Amino acid sequence: MTPPYWQQASAALALCDPVLATLVERFSGTALASRGDPFATLVRSIVGQQISVKAADSVWARCLAAVPEVTPAGVLESGPETLRACGLSARKVEYVLDLARHFDDGQIQVQHWSSLSDAEIIGELTAVRGVGVWTAEMFLIFNQLRPDIFPLDDIGLQKAVALHYCHGERPGRRFLLEQGERWRPWRSVATWYLWRSLDPLPVEY
Repeated sequence: MTPPYWQQASAALALCDPVLATLVERFSGTALASRGDPFATLVRSIVGQQISVKAADSVWARCLAAVPEVTPAGVLESGPETLRACGLSARKVEYVLDLARHFDDGQIQVQHWSSLSDAEIIGELTAVRGVGVWTAEMFLIFNQLRPDIFPLDDIGLQKAVALHYCHGERPGRRFLLEQGERWRPWRSVATWYLWRSLDPLPVEY
């Protein structure tokens, strides 16, 4: 699903920033897209922490085969032994089960997210063990399609800003914040185009 605001955001960014104008033109016809159930997406993000994409895909495939339904109830019913057998570390098993409990007991209620701010959702998600601010921000961009997320600590964003705005020098936090102010209220979209400038293949989270 492509965000309904995509064309408006792309046009606005192209008008205010020559770098983004070039990127919008170069990557026309592609856009941010959401896929997957929120719970399953977060489980997969935990599975993939600190391991290669290939290894993460392998572990995830084993999880899909071993857990009948990747739902909070399905994960809790499967239990830690099943998850360990899929290749998850003991710590990641704890994280996945904690996430499942947060969904199962109502501490995380997806149906209420439309009325919550970005910060409030990040607060809910980071209450789960193993879900940090960066993971929550990626989730809001790629799963929830929130338009104005600005992941300051993302290495890809920092590299792209260095390339296009700082003559290759790593930007300071203040510079990033100032750049981000120019892109409001479409900072997720600006970030997506900057990521594309480093890797032309769109990311699906």
